[in-house]
Amino acid sequence: MGATRASKDTDRRVGRRALIVGGMAAAVGTAALTRDELARLWWRAPGVEKPRKAGEVDFRGARWVAASEANWRRADRPDDYGIDMVVVHVTQGSFASAVRAFQDPGHRAATHYIVGQDGHIAQMIRELDVAYHAGNRDYNERSVGIEHEGFVDRPQDFTDEMYEASARLTARVCARYGIPVDREHIIGHVEVPGTDHTDPGPHWDWDRYMKLVRRARTAVA
Repeated sequence: MGATRASKDTDRRVGRRALIVGGMAAAVGTAALTRDELARLWWRAPGVEKPRKAGEVDFRGARWVAASEANWRRADRPDDYGIDMVVVHVTQGSFASAVRAFQDPGHRAATHYIVGQDGHIAQMIRELDVAYHAGNRDYNERSVGIEHEGFVDRPQDFTDEMYEASARLTARVCARYGIPVDREHIIGHVEVPGTDHTDPGPHWDWDRYMKLVRRARTAVA
């Protein structure tokens, strides 16, 4: 599975920026903070949570299926962490098995989305929040993770419906955050520094996928 058990990043600890901003507030007082910094700081105060709507999705047509809270970290992206990347994963299993894994608090990993072979999309973590999917804290904070149902050694698992649905999803993410549609910003899990993963594998057709994303991105525009 693209997002694996016992992820080696340290997302469960207090974020570096939270510590920096908190220390700044203590040192110079809130009066000296900029309006933008205060906007990012207010909801981190004890007992304060940024308003969310239960079951809300970021991609129209996706079905909300919540991941375990142990597998992601609450954030306020892109205000606290800019989003400039999409990471493509392959589940190494069925759609249902990936959902079960991401709902398991002991799995310690999850992606924002899962795309099925039939084109069905489930959103399990809000794009606002940091999913533990890449095995690299910096990449987790700056990316949206998308799983695809199947196995890396089975080219037949990567169906037309999957490619097309995933391309529409990635195009929408790129449009939302101004991410360039290129291979520097849309990458495979295997390309994340420090990872031991091989997904999406040699049978993932990057040329086809990027062409579909570009076409969908033009339609979004």
